[in-house]
Amino acid sequence: MRLDKYLKVSRLIKRRTVANDACNAGRVTVNGRVAKASVDIKPGDEISIAFGNRTVAVRVKDVKETVHKEDVAEMFEYL
Repeated sequence: MRLDKYLKVSRLIKRRTVANDACNAGRVTVNGRVAKASVDIKPGDEISIAFGNRTVAVRVKDVKETVHKEDVAEMFEYL
């Protein structure tokens, strides 16, 4: 699954266009490398997102095309 779509489906970022903009600005890294929005995400990857003065780091546990908001916690774990 594409990085920008994963960020939206997992609700780490609210909208896919915002996720795409964050990737283009270089604020998202996957496994320690700055990532484009088209990077393929798989379980085990570590994603770090810079939100202003705060950074969120997560490890991907599962990749699903659609998910209910109650099941979002099963998609990643905070580091």
